[in-house]
Amino acid sequence: MQDARTIEIVDTTLRDGEQSPNIVFSAQDKLNIATALDKAGVTWIEAGVPVMGEEEQEAMKMILSAGLQAKVIAWNRALKNDILSSVSCGFSHLHISVPVSDLHIEQKLKKSREWVLENLKQSILLAQSFGCTVSVGAEDASRGDREYFLQVANIAAELGAVRIRYADTVGCLNPLGVHSIFQELIPRCPLPVEVHMHNDFGLANANTLVALAAGAELASTTIGGIGERAGNAALEEVVTAWQVVYGMKCHVNRSDFPHLSHLVMQAGNKDVFDYKPIIGNAFTVDNANKIA
Repeated sequence: MQDARTIEIVDTTLRDGEQSPNIVFSAQDKLNIATALDKAGVTWIEAGVPVMGEEEQEAMKMILSAGLQAKVIAWNRALKNDILSSVSCGFSHLHISVPVSDLHIEQKLKKSREWVLENLKQSILLAQSFGCTVSVGAEDASRGDREYFLQVANIAAELGAVRIRYADTVGCLNPLGVHSIFQELIPRCPLPVEVHMHNDFGLANANTLVALAAGAELASTTIGGIGERAGNAALEEVVTAWQVVYGMKCHVNRSDFPHLSHLVMQAGNKDVFDYKPIIGNAFTVDNANKIA
């Protein structure tokens, strides 16, 4: 029998989740959600993007002042102003994201691969000069060159980053493809891999679970799967499937999922859909516990 593996959650409800259409969280909403995530045992909370402005920064400061056990992360581009804004808020954990697909590098940024690597180096060093712990995000990795992803990972590792995020930014992967990709990348990657999947084709949860089964150590999720366009992998569904279906470990308390869902749906003026797994009426946490 396979030994039970433990994975960690990097919840991005407050950052990527807030990009969901028509959802805007107040500072108090963000604090309430962060506190509930912490109570549920989520290890990492991606709280937001400080460079967005004063209102965002005030919300971030409230969360940082709450004394949470979870590690609270600020999301940044590899830009000096982003990093300085995060540091000024008091963050000690910074996520620095860079594009790794030529589509994004050449068409979106009008830059080169070499420019991205140099910018990443300088950004990591700047963050570390303030004593910050850095994780690196590989944006649009699913449409990028795998060797370039590994090159980014190697540079990040050499500079002391703690992990790298593999992002399916446009939600174009499928489970068989994910299995092939991660079977190749995990043994060659010098850093723990976090998987960040989007749900454009309804495959974010499946893709996340396949990546975890293939060796990824962290899953990026949102409560209820909210997020830009069609959303992200859902915290409650990924964790429950990992624990119940796969028989593996994640130190997140499933009994907190209904409360988390209620908080987010109330703050975002959304309804809880009765048919939704785990938090709906058709398949509840109690039912999951019965078959665990």
